[in-house]
Amino acid sequence: MRAALHEHLAWWGLRQFTSDPAYFAWQQQQLSPEDLKQLAARAEQKRKGDRHDEMAFYDAAAHPKIFPVLYSQRYDYYEVIASQIAAHCDEATAILDFGCGLGILTSFCARLFPDKQFVGVDRSSASIAVAQEQADRLGLRNLRFDCVDGDAEPLSGCYDLVVATHALLQAEQDPGLPSRSWQTFERGHDSVRQSAFEQRTGLGRRLDTLMEVLSSDGHMILCEKTRQLGRRVPFQRALAARGLQLLEPPTSVRYHSVEELVDDGPLYWLQRGSQERVAWDESPEPDEGRPFSPEALATPTDPESPLYENHWPSAQAAWEQVVDREVLVDTTRQEPDGRQMHVERGKFPGYHYLYCANTFDQRQLVIVEETRAVMLDVYYQDILRGLG
Repeated sequence: MRAALHEHLAWWGLRQFTSDPAYFAWQQQQLSPEDLKQLAARAEQKRKGDRHDEMAFYDAAAHPKIFPVLYSQRYDYYEVIASQIAAHCDEATAILDFGCGLGILTSFCARLFPDKQFVGVDRSSASIAVAQEQADRLGLRNLRFDCVDGDAEPLSGCYDLVVATHALLQAEQDPGLPSRSWQTFERGHDSVRQSAFEQRTGLGRRLDTLMEVLSSDGHMILCEKTRQLGRRVPFQRALAARGLQLLEPPTSVRYHSVEELVDDGPLYWLQRGSQERVAWDESPEPDEGRPFSPEALATPTDPESPLYENHWPSAQAAWEQVVDREVLVDTTRQEPDGRQMHVERGKFPGYHYLYCANTFDQRQLVIVEETRAVMLDVYYQDILRGLG
């Protein structure tokens, strides 16, 4: 399958790069400075703007000169996702790819499974035009593309498998739902906040649109940018509220965008109306923070480094394990939208520490010797200035 995917991506004009210099050198060979300037401007408008700016970006990105360069950045992403989707196509007969873009993955699966019917929909008319043209060039009679705005129009047909990757929750700047307080990762069950999240991100209406065309026992494969717990929890609650159940634990999705390592997903394999097989998990993922113990406070090899430093969710457990701690000064800020930030300077026998926590799951614990306590005082004041 991997060889078939590489051949398919090459047919589309995509190339795989493992170094930024090599990729950007090729990019500059393919695109003029004016092309790059306009594309960067549209990308910035998409990041800040509304749905019309988003469509304008994808329409521009569909230009035959642009898309091989732009989507080559996603080469490794296609490698990871294609195998996951293809593995679940066997039992389906009618498959919908919602937010298919140029149809790169859709056409790959249609080539793999010529006996199954595929439909790709997207609201970018330029992307759909390219997708259909490429499908015709490949002679794929089992694949059709339609230009449909799923936010405003109903979909047609009935499908026993719906695929959506990076199409349901594109509001990347939205942090999601805050936890109950800075001391916990648990979210309250506030229906008003959940509804507001689904509305402002467009998630609710897009899911409802898909549920209308999913068969009574149909399956879904979903992969969105929900690695952050504040986004993952309301996303999962939106799925569960619509009668979708996990068939297996969500799969972590990690790939390279040229040199940059991207933690994405997770990827969900779901079924409508099935009995619960796998429970929804609303706890933080295991992280890379150092476990806390007296041995963790050994003298560092770098005299400029703290004795202990943890910037992961596990910093909370480490902070809770610090015995006999004495708080010297702390600040807790409460924002009108429910955000909460806590910064704490303290000490325990032989050491000083700084601890930061907020309701969007960020945690940080720094421990130094008593003789270096002043560095934490400076750090504490810097954080307060940043909050102001």
